Amino acid sequence: MTSRKPRVVLGVGAGIAAYKACELLRLLTESGHDVTVVPTPDALRFVGEPTWAALSGKPVAAQVWDGVAEVPHVRLGQTADLVFVAPATADLLARAAHGMADDLLTNTLLTARCPVVFAPAMHTEMWEHPATRANVETLRSRGAIVVEPASGRLTGKDTGRGRLPDPSELFAVARHVLARGTAGGDLAGRHVVVSAGGTREPIDPVRFIGNRSSGLQGYALARTAAARGARVTLVSANVSLPDPAGTRVVPVGSAEEMRKAVLEAAADADAVVMAAAVADFRPADYRGSKIKKSEGTGPEPIALVKNADILAELGQRRRAGQVIVGFAAETDDVLANGRAKLARKGSDLLVVNEVGEHLTFGRPDNAAVILGADGSRTDVARGAKEALADTVWDLVAARLEPPAPDRPAVHASTGPPPPSR
Repeated sequence: MTSRKPRVVLGVGAGIAAYKACELLRLLTESGHDVTVVPTPDALRFVGEPTWAALSGKPVAAQVWDGVAEVPHVRLGQTADLVFVAPATADLLARAAHGMADDLLTNTLLTARCPVVFAPAMHTEMWEHPATRANVETLRSRGAIVVEPASGRLTGKDTGRGRLPDPSELFAVARHVLARGTAGGDLAGRHVVVSAGGTREPIDPVRFIGNRSSGLQGYALARTAAARGARVTLVSANVSLPDPAGTRVVPVGSAEEMRKAVLEAAADADAVVMAAAVADFRPADYRGSKIKKSEGTGPEPIALVKNADILAELGQRRRAGQVIVGFAAETDDVLANGRAKLARKGSDLLVVNEVGEHLTFGRPDNAAVILGADGSRTDVARGAKEALADTVWDLVAARLEPPAPDRPAVHASTGPPPPSR
């Protein structure tokens, strides 16, 4: 007996980024999802009905008057496992936040009791306008996941925040939300900081001291946090990976640059996860020109000095209720070294994993033991790095203080909570 395909409603707003939703639709359908495309009427000015129908293999409707006998304005939302809106324009966000139902998509949003994700795309000024920000917060307070837009080239010559994230990254968000169901928004309203990659400490303009970190685990942490509704700041050191959807990426190079960026971002963060491989030492002196090889003599020794301990400093500076997570990459006596590091650093959780030349670094999988300052231990079997990331966020979420009394209750849809039974 075959299992039912996950039902996804792909809502499309009237923005130039609608063409990118075609790629998202292709990724969803080719991975076995049953996708119904519901564009707004004006969205069809950007991408026509034949394109959506051909890619989805299903008829496309934009008005409540289409196929009235099947009551689509109610049935689509009732039967969906996920409603994913991309692009979500400023106008569409406003109509959704105010409960308007003037087309098939906004009707579907009102009837949906499944997870709802909005991927905004608009000009920077529109995204930053107080009205849009208020509408986003309203939607988030009701349990919807609003993915932060990316920065980059916009319509015409403009550049800034407001670009629709890469379709492959939006697809990753959709898969994650579907996997977690209504539990997917448990970090809504939270600001989390994640560090990723490996720092490089320059010796001269050509050479540096570095490490093997690829940033894959840190990016998995950022991606899964965004898919769970968090506002994510990703401090990224020397990583060649696409920006995870819904994150603000702060690129850095050295340990000191990472220290400054992490401490600044952590000032108002609910949680900080230090997944980056930060160099313990740096050259005491930076050579302004390339060091030349001297014939007949050995290389000059390079004196090293200690870098600041960012994780320990976070523990000393933590604000009330903030959860701090460290990583310990060990090659021997893994658990003993991990427990000692947890005691020294003052973090709430420490993710301890064994590393090596062909182990963990650059690989898509990971295994770890997560130690808690409360004496807890959580073993994570080898698997996808996203699975480890989700376990970390599960443990973080359990340690976060309850939302402030004035924060609205979170439900799994953009509408009111379902009636009690």
